[in-house]
Formats: sequence, structure tokens, C-alpha cells
Amino acid sequence: MTALRLHKALYPIWRNDPGWKGVLTTVNNNTIGNMFILGATGMFLAGGILAMLIRAQLASPRSAFMGPEIYNQIFTMHGTIMMFLFAIPFFEALTVFLLPGMLGTRDLAFPRLSSYGFWCYMIGSTIMIVALVAGVAPDGGWFMYPPLSSSAYSSGINTDIWLLGISFIEISAIGAAVEVVVTVLRYRAVGMSLDKLPIFAWYMLVVAVMILTAFPPMILGSLILELERAFDMPFFQAEHGGDSLLWQHLFWLFGHPEVYIIFLPAAGVISMVLPVMARTTLLGYGWVVAAAISLAVLSFGLWVHHMFTTGIPHMGLAFFSAVSTLVAVPTGVQIFAWIGTLWKGRPEMHLPMLWILGFFVTFVMGGLTGVMVAMVPFDWQAHDSYFVVAHLHYVLIGGYVFPMIAGIYYWMPVLTGRKRFFRMGETAFWLVMVGFHGTFLLLHWAGLLGMRRRIDTVEAGSGWESINLLASISGFVLAIGFGLVILDVAVNAFVAVRGPRNPWKAGTLEWATPIPGPSYNVASIPVISSRYPLHDNPDLPVQIARGEGFLAWPDRNRRETLAVSISRGEPEFISVFPKNTIVPFVMAVVTSVMFMAPVFKWYWLMFIAAAGVTVLALVWAWANGSRRDEGLLDAGRGVSLPPHTEVAYKPGWWGSLFLLLADSVLFGSLLFGYAFLWTVAPNWPPPRILQPGILGPVLALAGVALASSGIRLGDRAIREDGAPWRGLLASLAGLAALGAAAATVFAGTTYNAHAYDATLWVIAGYVIFHAGLAGLMVLFLLCRIGTGYVSARRFGDARVVRLWIDYAVLTAALGLGAAWLPGVLP
Repeated sequence: MTALRLHKALYPIWRNDPGWKGVLTTVNNNTIGNMFILGATGMFLAGGILAMLIRAQLASPRSAFMGPEIYNQIFTMHGTIMMFLFAIPFFEALTVFLLPGMLGTRDLAFPRLSSYGFWCYMIGSTIMIVALVAGVAPDGGWFMYPPLSSSAYSSGINTDIWLLGISFIEISAIGAAVEVVVTVLRYRAVGMSLDKLPIFAWYMLVVAVMILTAFPPMILGSLILELERAFDMPFFQAEHGGDSLLWQHLFWLFGHPEVYIIFLPAAGVISMVLPVMARTTLLGYGWVVAAAISLAVLSFGLWVHHMFTTGIPHMGLAFFSAVSTLVAVPTGVQIFAWIGTLWKGRPEMHLPMLWILGFFVTFVMGGLTGVMVAMVPFDWQAHDSYFVVAHLHYVLIGGYVFPMIAGIYYWMPVLTGRKRFFRMGETAFWLVMVGFHGTFLLLHWAGLLGMRRRIDTVEAGSGWESINLLASISGFVLAIGFGLVILDVAVNAFVAVRGPRNPWKAGTLEWATPIPGPSYNVASIPVISSRYPLHDNPDLPVQIARGEGFLAWPDRNRRETLAVSISRGEPEFISVFPKNTIVPFVMAVVTSVMFMAPVFKWYWLMFIAAAGVTVLALVWAWANGSRRDEGLLDAGRGVSLPPHTEVAYKPGWWGSLFLLLADSVLFGSLLFGYAFLWTVAPNWPPPRILQPGILGPVLALAGVALASSGIRLGDRAIREDGAPWRGLLASLAGLAALGAAAATVFAGTTYNAHAYDATLWVIAGYVIFHAGLAGLMVLFLLCRIGTGYVSARRFGDARVVRLWIDYAVLTAALGLGAAWLPGVLP
């Protein structure tokens, strides 16, 4: 088979719709990745402009450049944009674009989820920028500490925009994390076992799991703070049993792992680019993977080191200080692995290598100051000073932005199909290095001299005037340097000549396709036997293009790719991807209305939008599946495999599993907050404790028994080609009983009387929501059975519903038990 003939067969199936319609309906990872990169770059420009406004304000004493109200919005939005709208979305964008090609598959696991996440990000980011232009941007800092962010001190809509806008934008991060985990585990080239994964895929797998476990605490904190602002539920009001430290715990349970969520993708880029620049392979592959996993685990034990000055008990101070120091070990393992790689190779000083060397210098300096602030006595002196600001920028710019620029230059041929011709990059690098160190080395000094962070002016005679003037000048040099980087990349992307397929002579699969990659990524799913398949078999790109791998000829005229076993990479089933659709875009728009309507107290519109999201989700799910049994299908190379509709644990089950991981962390954070308030907060115990009585527990026990047993009976009946109606209806009745049991909590409490009551209302609401959601899924499954989408072969839908029902039952038992237990204890 010729490569051109195969391309002509695949292209019509996988191509985007023409014109602007294609932008709105595309579900292709290459297109979405490109749009994502452009959007995140735009946010970087916006955040950089705000940074320059900050430096202009602080360049001279008693500056009248802007007043404190505007300054508070500027510095809040600078931090918000850089942390939430640039850093995480940018590596997500790069991952969406690169990962399928790197793994040798045709797209990410859930293409529509990629589209939905992108549009949530773009709409949410636009809302934040419009709020800034309109003068109603958040102004309480990117950390939004209560009680300053409570309604008593921030009465406008500024804070509401942050709380609801950021929660909406994080849908994108959660969706991307689910995509990455399922893609890395199930969608790979044949033979790509876990020990043969590209190192970047390992890093992104670790990061995706971190996102699923780190973001939910902040989402919970944002939602309950909004409930306090909107309905006076006193979660953070000390006079009513709340505690503002609860926000700090929830925020930093997210905030410190986020530092490593940002660093690890950059480390993955370095681990991919550095060996190619050194003309060798990565030293200590297994050690680097272990270090990344260790760093991820340790990062969740560090959050309190942001709270050393809040009165933490001495034992806690010692523990969190020790763990904060311990993270230097896995970080050091990675750095020494990179140094060893350089030592055994033959490094060539290309532009990506220049940025990596800049990373080494800058990140090591930032790491040393990080060890300093991990020491409690020093942290007490430097806390809330510009020393911490400077340390943060050394770690985030030096440890993240520099490697990402190296990655952009390294993968530019894959992104654009062109080789670099114009040479502004080297000039830009030196401007950035001089400007960066000139700015933030000086700010370390200012912090040690006592300059506080978040101040809008510098007083004459403070001793900080000259430092800030020089830092501001250096900051503008830094901005010029970054501007030249963006200009250099843009000019080379649109003007430079076409380049060869693999100019770096790299060994990983993203270089095995034509550049830029076609919409289907690989013409056939390759078979590999090492971590560097292009080094082992230089003819592999031609073999892939000629269809010598799996799923070469699209005789079924649909978008198909291969799913493999998790550990060994053996073929397991054929996954059928959806076609282009506008549903993700429309759903993102309606979701944005649901999140932003409460800003203006339009709760009626919020409920209408929520109903719209529900309808669109049902339309989304209905499009999956098949009404006929297909049996084993030809997958190529003499192998026959079932379609994903005829396996027990189809892709939707895996996606639900990891989505429920994030959901369970949110629920665990809610129980943590309940326990924290009960044991630490002032004005506890509450004036009145809920008495469970008889009705609630009886309903709960009946609900647990019916819901869990009913879905199992229904599942078994489907697989045995029997009648599942009785089991599913019993499960539906059980879920209704669980919801009724949770509703009894409302009758015994007053939502705004005390933090105890408010927390019980949220726990009960959580149980009711998940019981209702699972009940809706049962009804959906009944409709699918009635219309022929479910059979003894096609029972995967029932397994997905069973997973959600089991989760609803478990969280109901834990949540209602926690609510009722104090009332029955002596």
C-alpha cells in the first residue's frame, strides 16, 4: 500500500469541517492543541503587561501612576493570570498537541472532552480579562484570603468573579487530566509497555493524577466561600464557629502541589530535549520516573509551610519543615540525572540547549532560597516579604518558563512544519537572562531589607528606592526579551522555509509523522520494542505511512484507534472516536452561564443553565455506542479485536473512574474541613447538635441496600440477556431513599446559624446531588436498553452506571454517618 493512497483514505474521515465552522466543531488534538497554545500565549502577554504596570508603579517613591484600588486589581490579576490562565493551560496545550504522536496513537482518549475543556478555558479567561477592563476584576490577591474576601470587606462582585470564574476554568484542567491519564494508560503503540513510555508521558501521567487530587480542595474552598458571600453560611466567620484558617488549608492543599504540577511538565520537557541535545539517551530513566513520583507524593505534605506564621503547633512546624527540606532529594536526583546525561553525551549548543542551561542556573538558585524558607526561623523573618516574591519567580520562571521555551524551539518543526531561519532567539535569551536576574536578585535584597509584598507604593527614605528603580528597569529588559521570543517563534512559524521531518535526529515517535502532523496523527498504529524506536528502526516512519502497523486501511469508514493493556502494551480492543460536533462548544457556553449567573444573583438563570448542561450531557452520552453487535473486527496484522462497545470496561468507565478520583478528593476535603472546624475553630461545640432520629438512618440503610444490590442484579441480567428492569428500578428507589435520608438533615439545622449547620447542609447537598446524578444515569440506562444500545455483548454502559452508584452509596454512608455521629455519641 502506498503512503499517498492511505492518506487519501484517512484524511476525509479525520479532517476538520471547513472554515469557521471547523474551529467550533473540531475535536482534533492537533487543532485544539494549536488553539490552546495561542490562547495560553495570549494570557502570558496579558500577565506580562500587568507585571510591567506593577514595576512602573514601584519604580519611584509615592508613585501616582495608579491608585491602590487599581493596583490591587492589577497585582491580583497578574498572579491569577500567570498561575491559572497561563502556567497550567500552556503545558496542557503542549500535551494535547504532542501526546498522541508521542505515544503512536491517533488522538486523545476523549476528543470531545478536549474541545469542551478548551472552550471552557477560553470563555473563562475572556470573562476574567473583560472584568479587568471593566474595573471589576478581583482585588483580594490571587490567594483570596478571608475574611478580607468575605462580603463584609469585599462587597462588590470582584471576588465573586474570581471564585466562580476560576472554578469554571478549572473544568478545563480536570478534563485535561482525565484525558491524559486514560490516554497514557490505554492508548499507545503496540509493545509500548510502561517501561518504554517516553519520559514526557510519565511526567504528564504523574502531573495529571496530581491535578485530579490537588485541584478539588481549592474548588471546594471557592464554592463554600461563595456560599458564605451569597447566603451568609458562616464557614469562615469566627463569631459563628467558622475559621479563616480553613481557607488557607484548603487553598494551600492545592497551592503547593500546584508548584510541582507546574515544575514537573518542565522537567519532562528537559528530560526529552536534553538527551537529544547531548546526542545520547537519558541517564537513569527508572530513577527519574521514581523521582517524579516521589516529588508528587511529597508535594502533598508541604502545604502548611505557607502557614508557618499562623500559630501552627511546634510538632506540626517541625514535621512540615522537614518534609519541605526533603523534596530537595528527588529534585536533586533529576538534576544529577540530567548532569550525568550531559557528561556521557556530546552536547551541542543549539538554542533549546541554551534555555536549558539558563534553567539550570536559575532553578538551582531558586531551589536554594526554597530550602531557606523551609527553615521555620528564617521563614518567620522573610514571610510576606519580597524575598518570597523573588523566590517564587525564580522557581516559576526559571523552573517552568525557560524549559517551556526550550520545548517550543525543540518541537517547532512538529508544531509548524518549518525550521528556524531568523535568529532573534539568541538575542532574546540573553535579554531575558540579564533582565530576569537583574530584577529578582535585587528583589531578594529588598525583601531581606524588610520590603513587604503586595504594597502599592514605596516610601521615600525606606532604603528600597534605588533597588526598585533598578529592578523595574531590569523588568522592562526582561519584558523586551520575552517579547522577542514570541516574535521570533511567530515569524519563524509563518515565514521560515519548510524543514526536514526529524532535524534533531530524535528517537521518539512524535518525529515519525509528516510535519506538521496530519489530522489522524499516524497512518497506522506502530509496533515498537524500545524507548527510542526511531533509533532502532530508521525506516519506521515509512512503514507507518505505508500502513504496515495496526488499523491501516479505514474500511469501516470511521475514526478508529487501538487500546492496549496497561502494563505490557498488548492490543485489547478497537476504540471508535466521535466525529466533529458543536456540542462541546455549546455546552461550554451554557456551563459558563451556569457559573457566572450567580455573580449577578440571577439564580433563576443558573438553574435554567444547569438544566441545559444536563440536556447537553445526555445528548453527548447518547451519541456513544452502537445498536448492533459487531463481534471481533479485523485490526490488521492478522489480529481480530472487539470494538470498545463490547468490552466490560470501556473508555467511559476509565474516564469516570478518574473523574470520581477528583470527586472523592473534593468530598474528602469537605470531611477534612468538617473535622478541622470541629476540633480547632473557635465557638465550638455548636449550640445545638443534630439528632438523627429513626427516619433518616432507616432510609439510608434501605437506600444503601437497594441501590447497591439493584444495579448488580440489573448488570447480571443484562449480561445473561435477561430482564434488568426490576434490578434497575430497585436501584432507582434506593437512590431516592438516600436523597430523602440526606434531606432530613435540612429539617434539623439552620443553614446560616453556625458553621456546623452550614457544613451539614453542604454534606447533605453533596449526597443529594450524587444520588440524583446516579438516578439520572439509571433512567438513561433504561432508555438505552429500550432503544437497543445495550445487549449481552454491549453491557459497558451498565458498568459505568454501577461505578457511579457505588460512589453515591459510599459517599452517602460516610457523609451521613459524619453528620449523625456527634448526635449519638455521649
